[in-house]
Amino acid sequence: MIASKFTMTGKLNDGTVFADSRERDPLQFVIGENRIITGIEEVVVGMSAGESKKVEISADKAFGQYREEKVQVVNRSQFPADMEPKVGEEIQMTDGAGRTVVVVVKEISGADVTLDTNHSLAGKNLTFDIELIEIT
Repeated sequence: MIASKFTMTGKLNDGTVFADSRERDPLQFVIGENRIITGIEEVVVGMSAGESKKVEISADKAFGQYREEKVQVVNRSQFPADMEPKVGEEIQMTDGAGRTVVVVVKEISGADVTLDTNHSLAGKNLTFDIELIEIT
């Protein structure tokens, strides 16, 4: 088992920072456990402790391509009675396997609520500034 600790700053193509771990404890993962995006794991595997890299990771090796089939229309009755969904709102739900997923309300039309279950970064190439702190 090989574990890695690293810090990173993630940016969109327009330079917008969507994640920055430099001011927190380093991120940790065990290589091969698939708990981090594939592209970062592939980059870290080739690095040495103390090394820094700037790398662009394609959507396929980040959060995947945006998939229209992950947009679903559900009936308003499937929401708790005291919940009033709003367009643009992120809602935590449980999928069929019991995992918590974040969905975005895309549209509300009568009794229908359109939900997008794609990751918010799906379909986007991402740039990361990575510093490998430690390999154990």
